[in-house]
Amino acid sequence: MLDFKRILVRWMCQRLLMTAVLGLWPAHWALAQNNTDAQALLVASDAVRNPPGSFSVQLTLTEFRKGAQTNRSGLLIYAKPSSTGGQYSNLVRFMAPARDANKLMLRSGNDLWFYDPATKASVRISAQQRLLGQASNGDVMSTNLARDYSAQWVGEAVVKDGEGRDCSCVHLRLKSTGAHVPYPSVDYWINPSNQRPVMARFFTSEGRLLKTAYFRKFQLVLGLQRPTETVIIDGLDPDWVTLMQSTQLTPREVPDSWLQRDYLARFTGE
Repeated sequence: MLDFKRILVRWMCQRLLMTAVLGLWPAHWALAQNNTDAQALLVASDAVRNPPGSFSVQLTLTEFRKGAQTNRSGLLIYAKPSSTGGQYSNLVRFMAPARDANKLMLRSGNDLWFYDPATKASVRISAQQRLLGQASNGDVMSTNLARDYSAQWVGEAVVKDGEGRDCSCVHLRLKSTGAHVPYPSVDYWINPSNQRPVMARFFTSEGRLLKTAYFRKFQLVLGLQRPTETVIIDGLDPDWVTLMQSTQLTPREVPDSWLQRDYLARFTGE
């Protein structure tokens, strides 16, 4: 009789354990499905920010302190999808102010270079370095976030968009997949009805908020409603704001030679 009781207890424990394990499967499956959907939504949002193929775009960066303009810069960006797939190579030409005219920045693969025609020297720089105000070198480069980040599903939320209106969004958490990206972690809000990016918060590896960005002024450009302004707010000082405006987004061929460090001294833009 004792053996029978022991067998019965063992059988009941195994049944309970099996029930508990099976009960976890739906939750794990749902999480995996959500993360798959999260990555797909990030890919779709990248396509809203960037047109397919090679293109050029003009950027104007304006820095404000307590509402007063303190600095301004103009850039011309040439972007081309990398032949290795997915990510962009970028050549950035400084247009204004006059003291910076014709300086260049090049991103090729994970390498970022700065070229000054006055010294005819190209030096390696970091994507994390500030370019103007809250805009870093990496911020002005055309990027596909889905190539550098793994998206995790956080949930759904109503947030204020760049125009101050309530917007129902999907909240994603982006974790960098390499050390070359400017921000190790990003919280990202996307409108799932049209895949438009709405808001992003950028963090250090320790979890400190660096800045918040709002995507706004959507206009019909090359077949899609795309953001033409990004408002970037400092993580510590909300009175320190940088406005990034894009104009003249145009499809164009970008020769491979332009995207070589050795060519920077010969670049004329023609």
